Amino acid sequence: MRELAPYLKLYKKHWFSLSLGMFLAFATLVTSIGLLTLSGWFLSAAAVAGLTIARETFNYMLPGGGVRGFAMARTAGRWGERVVSHDATFKLLADLRIFFFKKLTPLIPGRLSKLRDADLLNRLVADVDAMDHVYLRLVSPIIVGIFGIASLTVFIAWFDLTIGLTLGAILLTLLLLWPIIFYKLGKYNGEMLTQNKAKLRIATLDWVQGHSELVLFGAEPKYRKAISTHQSSLIQNQFKNAHYTGLASALLLLANGWSLVLIIWMAADGVNGQPPGPMVAMMAFATMASFELLMPIAGAFQYLGQTLESARRLNEVLSATPDVVFAESGTEASQSYDIQLSNVNYRYHDSNNDALKSVSVNLNAGQKLAIVGQTGSGKSTLLQLLTRQFDVTSGELLLGGSSIKQWTEKGLRQSISVVSQRVDILNGTLKDNLQLAKPDASDEEMKHILEEVGLSHLNESIGLDAWLGDGGRQLSGGEKRRIGIARAVLHNAPIMLLDEPTEGLDKQTESQIMQLLNKHTIDKTVVFVTHRLVGLEKMDMICLMEQGEIVEQGNHNELLAQNGLYHRLHQRL
Repeated sequence: MRELAPYLKLYKKHWFSLSLGMFLAFATLVTSIGLLTLSGWFLSAAAVAGLTIARETFNYMLPGGGVRGFAMARTAGRWGERVVSHDATFKLLADLRIFFFKKLTPLIPGRLSKLRDADLLNRLVADVDAMDHVYLRLVSPIIVGIFGIASLTVFIAWFDLTIGLTLGAILLTLLLLWPIIFYKLGKYNGEMLTQNKAKLRIATLDWVQGHSELVLFGAEPKYRKAISTHQSSLIQNQFKNAHYTGLASALLLLANGWSLVLIIWMAADGVNGQPPGPMVAMMAFATMASFELLMPIAGAFQYLGQTLESARRLNEVLSATPDVVFAESGTEASQSYDIQLSNVNYRYHDSNNDALKSVSVNLNAGQKLAIVGQTGSGKSTLLQLLTRQFDVTSGELLLGGSSIKQWTEKGLRQSISVVSQRVDILNGTLKDNLQLAKPDASDEEMKHILEEVGLSHLNESIGLDAWLGDGGRQLSGGEKRRIGIARAVLHNAPIMLLDEPTEGLDKQTESQIMQLLNKHTIDKTVVFVTHRLVGLEKMDMICLMEQGEIVEQGNHNELLAQNGLYHRLHQRL
């Protein structure tokens, strides 16, 4: 149950609404039991009065008004309880999603990078949704049940102490035993249901995202079979849940029946020593109605295993420590944006070998550095260290004369523009996607930059209001890359990091983009990662990397004069 502790703390924010919901649930329960109890007594008393001389003096109006009052109060109370409790629960889930997302964001990239997108989505949606069981199915029914049993016991004991205590003891015993029994029954199945739901979502998303490639390579039936397998497992879990729910209801009806027999037998000789009369019916109907206290609990605790498993999956994220923690106050800007790496080593947490080994580079502000090398040589890892997606394992990385760990996240992000290999296009308008880099950019400014990167055709038709992403205009890989470059130019930061900016572009477009970048990087500090030896003669410094090490360093002419690896690579092109 410790897994639920972080979520119970969130209840403090909505304590009033949640408490009001439980009060209304209790009031509805009282009116429901009162309605059946009063109706049973009224019908019996009216029947007895009709057979005797008391029919002329019996007060029919007051009990009849009470029945109407209880009926209207039950309807209003149930409506109010649903509105209040569900509104509070939805707000609680919204707060939990925001809380979870804030915890998740610093962990990516990092140790949780291995989690699939679909798995993270399942945690953010399905696992958070499962937390509504904590209040609606567990906390509220138990608290309302305890107060309801206590109130009913006092009410019945007012007329007959023995019957009141007996009925209260039966209800309290069931209230204590029912959750334990059905938690044990449903625990394993609930855990498997949560896991199979996550597996089904992951398998389905894999099939949807890779459908074209799966069909081309003939692997689509295999993935469709995996979906069917996970779906069958999930349906089986849901079938068992329904079976346990039915079993709980059946056993509750059985307990209700036997309790009713016992109470009628105890009241048959009269209530509190009085001759048998309408009070026997009241005791019987009160017993029948009392089991409404246990109805919400009957099958609720079979979901506890599912809820605990969801809480455990969420806690894997909430309890994780970010690999990178930014200072709340520190360096926001610098007068000189130079970059210095001194003996920098970096090793991924799940690797036995260093991805970077003793890397040392001094890049003065306004200079341009090209990093070349084969795939896997550590070029992109070096850029990730400069954007502080990871921290160096050893050595020192200075930005503007200050350790990169002293920079605030806001200051670092404002100081660096990045063109990454993967450019994400968000579901939104073209304008929305460009304003990510510069929220106050004017329409004219955005149209101008689109023309410069060769995307002026996107301005056709509805222009900047064109919808991109799912359900909108689909962009090619080259167009996405140019959107990324447009964002970097709009951001206009003093440091620009370019990771294969012209990859996937034709020669003419590549030349156009390089001219654009040269135009917009004047007096900027530039780190240009590439495996294509194009335009490197304009770089102030070139570093050739192999297996995480800088094996050659200098400008274009110096490296050619060394007749080393760079010279041999250049001769091949």
